[in-house]
Amino acid sequence: MKRVSFAEFGGPDVLQLLDAEEPHAGPGRIRIAVRAAGVNPVDWRVREGQVLGAHPIELPAGVGLDAAGVVDEVGEGVEGVEIGDAVFGEGSCTYAEFAVLSAWAAMPEGLTFEEAAGYPSVVETALRIIREVGVEPGQTLLVSGASGGVGSAVVQIARDRGITVIGTGGAANQDYLRGLGALATTYGEGWAERVRRLGPVHAALDVAGSGVIRELVELTGDPHKVVSIADLAAPELGVRFSGVAGSVPDALAEAAGLIARGRLHIPVEKAYPLADAAAAHVDSRAGHTRGRRVLVV
Repeated sequence: MKRVSFAEFGGPDVLQLLDAEEPHAGPGRIRIAVRAAGVNPVDWRVREGQVLGAHPIELPAGVGLDAAGVVDEVGEGVEGVEIGDAVFGEGSCTYAEFAVLSAWAAMPEGLTFEEAAGYPSVVETALRIIREVGVEPGQTLLVSGASGGVGSAVVQIARDRGITVIGTGGAANQDYLRGLGALATTYGEGWAERVRRLGPVHAALDVAGSGVIRELVELTGDPHKVVSIADLAAPELGVRFSGVAGSVPDALAEAAGLIARGRLHIPVEKAYPLADAAAAHVDSRAGHTRGRRVLVV
């Protein structure tokens, strides 16, 4: 099969589309013929060699956590899924023609493979950090960098739970954020004061890593009410860095339910051929995304 991998840490040019041995589904796993793979910031952070609290990376390494496709192998002990089913989920080395998934759910009706591939780890991350930051219905949550994949999911899930959301984003994404149900304001000079004018902030999430941790602590009044998934220096200010996925086992089922109820929609901003993974990483790292980027197999 074809797989995107890298033999050394570095820039996007280290990514190569190469022939590789097909993986197989072990106990408790399934294998899919990948139709689309989600592109996440963690993908290029790992490729650059950043330390994210995950397991050590052995080179050469594959890339990718999220995928949607058709089941073609079912491992021992797996029930409730059959060969030929369309699923979306999380696994490893998903920038490939075949990938093994460790968590999955039936693909919600009405979604394309490209759309479905954009949800898995994004929704898991959103559910995890909403829980970790301890925000309650009736309170106000500030999301710094709210227009990307995780931010889009956080806004919609929080609103569905009765939480008011203030979201910061670029000028071009203000209407998009309002459409998700957020009180929107721009980042840049004076952003913290603009947030204050929108009301008190009970908790805050940094999903963009744009150097705003100090201001988020000031706005909430408590470093324990701030969580970052993007700023590795956050712990220096007493703020939790939440970089390890997989701690919300029912995330995909909850995502499917929200999608079915029309309470969660994350658009695909751009789809790339598998051979253009490097270009997808360049664009993802540049930020300013509205929704998700995916690779099409």
